[in-house]
Amino acid sequence: MLRTQRSLRVLGPADLDQALTLLARDPVVNVVVDHRARTTRLQPRWLNGEVWGYYEDGELLSVCHSAANLVPAMATERALEHFAARAASQGRRCSTLLGQASDVEAMWSRLRHAWPAPRDIRRNQPHLEISGPPAVAPDPMVHQCTPGEVDVLYPACVAMYTEEVGVSPESHGGAALYRARVVQLVSRGWSFARIEDGRVLFKAEVAAASPYACQVQGVYVAPDRRGEGIGTAGMAAVVDLARRHIAPVISLYVNEHNHSARRVYEHVGFRQTASFTTIMF
Repeated sequence: MLRTQRSLRVLGPADLDQALTLLARDPVVNVVVDHRARTTRLQPRWLNGEVWGYYEDGELLSVCHSAANLVPAMATERALEHFAARAASQGRRCSTLLGQASDVEAMWSRLRHAWPAPRDIRRNQPHLEISGPPAVAPDPMVHQCTPGEVDVLYPACVAMYTEEVGVSPESHGGAALYRARVVQLVSRGWSFARIEDGRVLFKAEVAAASPYACQVQGVYVAPDRRGEGIGTAGMAAVVDLARRHIAPVISLYVNEHNHSARRVYEHVGFRQTASFTTIMF
């Protein structure tokens, strides 16, 4: 009887086309790993980490992005076992383990005995997509931010991150790095906001993009203006602008308990296509 030959190795530039072909089987759910592969060309110095490939009989079946985020993609049960074993042997290097809920739970069931306890576990996060025009009218005041607006935009980005993650991105000396990320997104045309009288009322960013899709993050409405429909019209504008300038499908994932945000996305026209889990350290 022939035995299946299984292996795991670190992918490099020569593996890029094969990896992208695999990720294209589910291009919207896989957009973050796809984006990282394309922008780094799988060069370790640009990844600041690794992408692991799992093979059976010489065929690439699954990959796992291992850097600040640990993200399995197109993962088979056997692949998840190999990814978890490698992650356990290296010790925790990521700040977040995330991806499709079943994949993350399978890896965490193995890693929880080898890694420190997480700061938070967010299960059953609906992964949402929209591939057509928004179902409500876009806010005409939402626009792609310009470099001259970074000083106004930055405090809203810090506020949103702190509210969502539970710690400030400026803690532990992280201010310069976080501001550089905000500037980078603005320079790409991936940052959107409604600004009035020098104040951000709404903002959101595209965090990752491929020819197939992009993923939105950092959705924020000024606390004293919530409940007025600013978020709904603002997200409609983001969908409209991103579909015209970045990618044909817009995706995001949201905490299960955030019912107000989920209603906003539903009104805009997003539909659920998967469930994510995020484990934060």
